Amino acid sequence: MIEETHKQLLDSPEAVRLLVNSFYEKVQVDPLIGPIFMDVAEVDWASHLPKMYAFWESLILGNGAYNGHPFRPHLLVNQQHPLRREHFERWLTLFSATLTEQFTGETAEQVRQRALQIASVWNHKLEYINGSVGE
Repeated sequence: MIEETHKQLLDSPEAVRLLVNSFYEKVQVDPLIGPIFMDVAEVDWASHLPKMYAFWESLILGNGAYNGHPFRPHLLVNQQHPLRREHFERWLTLFSATLTEQFTGETAEQVRQRALQIASVWNHKLEYINGSVGE
């Protein structure tokens, strides 16, 4: 367990990069969502990670680094999406664990709540697209 004194504030681009890198290290080896990223989406990490740095910097630091539509690239044309509620729950569990392990302070807790909102909204959107709302 990482001691509280080794945790840092989530208050700089470097801290955001640590969050993103640590989180995606977990994602890549996770037996449930790792295959979604690695095999289904075939994520190009060299291009994906800078987008994630910018996205989270914009949310956390308010620096406007991200300019885009975060949901749109995740849509599949004319087919149901493979993501289900359990994928979002695992995403959230890994993200929250990363925050707990690496960071301290009010901003980390605010980011945890924001991640919960993001997972909930995305899950609802994909359930709607897949025609499984309310199931």
